[in-house]
Amino acid sequence: MEKKTKLYAGNLAYSTTEAELEELFSQVGQVVEVTVIFDRETGRSKGFGFVQMADEAAARAAVERLNGTDLGGRTIRVAEARPRRPYRDRSYGNW
Repeated sequence: MEKKTKLYAGNLAYSTTEAELEELFSQVGQVVEVTVIFDRETGRSKGFGFVQMADEAAARAAVERLNGTDLGGRTIRVAEARPRRPYRDRSYGNW
């Protein structure tokens, strides 16, 4: 069984929904999970999200076919998601 691959989807319109992302990415392969990231304080979209594809081949196809395409009037960026940095590395001060 192939590893599921998580993709970053950036430069999204603030109105982009998880359903719209799933519809777009499902054109190139099976989508396992979609998450649009929202600001905790304002409840507004941060303009990016993550899409988990069922296999690496579908993820590669999504990057090749969807990176630089239009969604909701915005040119979206699609790339393999990088691992999340530890909390301490995301601070503004020196620890």
